[in-house]
This record gives sequence, C-alpha cells and structure tokens, in this order.
Amino acid sequence: MPIKTNDPERKSWLPVPPASDFPIQNIPFGVFLTRDDIITIGTRIGNHAIDLGALHQLGYFNGIPLTEDIFLQDTLNDFISDGKKTWRLVRDRISKIFEKRNPELRDNEEHKKIVLFTLDEVEMQLPVQIGDYTDFYSSKEHATNIGKMFRNPENALLPNWLHLPVGYHGRSSSIVPSGTPIRRPMGQILPKGSDLPKFSPSNMVDFELEMAFITTDANALGEPISVDEAEDYIFGMVLFNDWSARDIQKWEYVPLGPFLAKNFASSISPWIVTLDALEPFRIESPDQNPKPLPYLLQTGRKSFDINLEVDITPENSTPTTVTRTNFKYMYWTMAQQLAHHTVNGCKVNSGDLMGSGTISGPNPESYGSMLELAWQGTKPIKLKDGSLRKAIEDHDTVTLRGYCENKGVRIGFGEVSTKLLPVFQSKKK
Repeated sequence: MPIKTNDPERKSWLPVPPASDFPIQNIPFGVFLTRDDIITIGTRIGNHAIDLGALHQLGYFNGIPLTEDIFLQDTLNDFISDGKKTWRLVRDRISKIFEKRNPELRDNEEHKKIVLFTLDEVEMQLPVQIGDYTDFYSSKEHATNIGKMFRNPENALLPNWLHLPVGYHGRSSSIVPSGTPIRRPMGQILPKGSDLPKFSPSNMVDFELEMAFITTDANALGEPISVDEAEDYIFGMVLFNDWSARDIQKWEYVPLGPFLAKNFASSISPWIVTLDALEPFRIESPDQNPKPLPYLLQTGRKSFDINLEVDITPENSTPTTVTRTNFKYMYWTMAQQLAHHTVNGCKVNSGDLMGSGTISGPNPESYGSMLELAWQGTKPIKLKDGSLRKAIEDHDTVTLRGYCENKGVRIGFGEVSTKLLPVFQSKKK
C-alpha cells in the first residue's frame, strides 16, 4: 500500500510555518485536553491541533473500519491495537482532508470551529498508557565512553555488548509528558573514600538523550517476533529523556543493575511520529562486527537519519545547546531490539515503550549525557550565562529536540522539556 501522505509536494490549507516539525507529511498522533475540558485523541499540522474524535463523529473517516469511540479515549492504546493497515488508512485520510485543494473541511466554517484548536487552547497528555517500559543500551559510542570511565579503557565494552542489545526493565509509573517538572531524587550514595553509604539528595542528576518506540500488540506469550517482521509492530517514536542519578547508580547497580537511580522520572515528547512518516529518512545502520547470531541478522535499511540536540536553560536565563548528535549512530536497531526482547517468548502489548539508550556520537560535541559531556565532572560545561555545569542543577530546564530533513521536507518530534525542582519537602510537622 503506497504511503500517499509522504508526497513532498503535498501542501495543506492550514498554515505551516517555515521549518515546522509538523507539515502535512508528518501527521503524528497524541492526546490532548481541549478548551472545553474534553480529552481527545488528535493530530497536528503546523500550529494547529486537530480533534480526531470530532472528525470521526462528523463522518470524515467513513469507509475506514473504526469503532465509534476509537478517538474519544484518553489514550492511543486501542487505536494502536488496530494495527498498521488502520494506522496508514487513517493517516492518509487525514492528509487528504487537509490537502490544500480539498474543500470538504476547508470551506466548512462550522466544522472547522469544532475540529481545530490553536496550541494554546490544548494541554498535551501522556499519549499512551504505558504498561511496560524497557530501556536498552545500544549506542556503541556511549557504552564505550562509560566503559572507559569505569573500567579498563582497553576493554571498554563488556563481552556480551557486541552480541546482543543489552537492556533492563524500567518503571512505567514515573514516565511523564513534556512540561511536567520532576524532583531531585534521594537515595544511598557512597562518598569518595568511605566504606559506608549515606542517605542524601543526588548531586549528579543527569539527562540521557534517547528516543523510544511504542509497540502494538505484537505476540502471544511464548511466541518470538522475527527481526524481519519487528517493524510491523512498531507504531512510532518519541523523544525520551531517561533521567539518571549517577551517584545513586554507582552505588546500587552491582549486581542487578539500575534501580532508584533510574526510576524517579523519565520524560517523553507528547506527539508520536509514525514509522510511516519516517520512511523517507531511512539509512543503513552501522556495520556490526562480529556478525550477530542468525535471529538478529537483518536486511535493508533499518536506521533513521534523525538530528538530535539538547538545551540546558538555567532559571531566568537563556538556553545553551550542549550537544548535537544523530539517531543514525545507534549500533543496535529497533528491529533487533524488539526481536531480542521477544526471542524468549516475552509478550509485548499495545502502548509498551522501548527506550533506545543514551545516543552518543563519535566526538565530544555529540555525547548524549552530562556524564560524558563533562567527563565525570573533570571538564565542566560553560553555559551562555557564564555558569558551569557538571550535572543538572535545581531549577534548570532540559529540552530535547529532534527532526529529519531532506527534499525540502522536515519531519520533527517537537520537544520534550522538563524542569528539575529541588528535593521534595514534606509539609507535615
């Protein structure tokens, strides 16, 4: 089935600012609260949010097999469960409705008042109910940097790293949408030179520049998903800031891995960009040596050319871009991650979220975390206001952005922006 929406010549009758992340070729999916305090599923073109629930009720999706309430829910889970064929039909229909020459909605002022919202009239919500969350560790550059810091630089990668996509199961309850502030976590920390830990606020709160993919109902318990079929079960992608408390992590992670250092907060962008929208930006993934085991061998272009950047903005100050990198550097692809995740028969559900792991590039300006950028605090980063950063400080706002661009078309993810607040103080006396 051709993806008509991706036609680079297609224009919308809705205004789309230059360099917008959301032209008519994007058509992402999200959930928002309207000016009438109604939660609905929607999409976005330019700076307009579009109420898909209202569009459906007005008959604009006639001929597509959808339940009456599919867009009147507070999550995308049921729509995602409908599968790739339905996602594509809906996305193409939306593109047709808003195509510049189509007068059906364009010239219907009454319907437009019901369907269209400016961005200041909506409040974005978490787009899916995340039942399970897995975080991978799939950037070779990032894993190598960490290995150099904490192990032998000559053997920075652990023996298994080049043979499988390393991952761990995270905590879904603390994943929040962009704009939701988070608190500096408390935990056990082992002071330098001490044999005993202390309980204190983390002094090394860090961002992790990641992306994440959202799955549909993929398999029955005990049934693996092949690497060649894996992308059929990936709905789309979001920006993902997987916050970390490095000093808590250093003390706790042996022998079972991250725990309190990672589960206090993770932040995602509110618009899910479909794999269909990203199709024109496919590229070859990095060479894999040694050759993966047969169940991880993949053919075709399985990576995407997605530009990524991170800003740090101190309170009442200007932002500083501290890193620029690209998703194309990921050693293990999403298809390999999902195939490995299910090779033992693990069941994957609609709305599950899979983090890529920190995305770092080949040079210091492209590292994906403060731990790397400031190299364990030995090379503090200077911000535009003159202040220095070894880690994220209270009242700093961290903003991740990502976009693809070629042939005059830019497809973006918007941003995920999060402010770090001080440690929670109980009001109880």
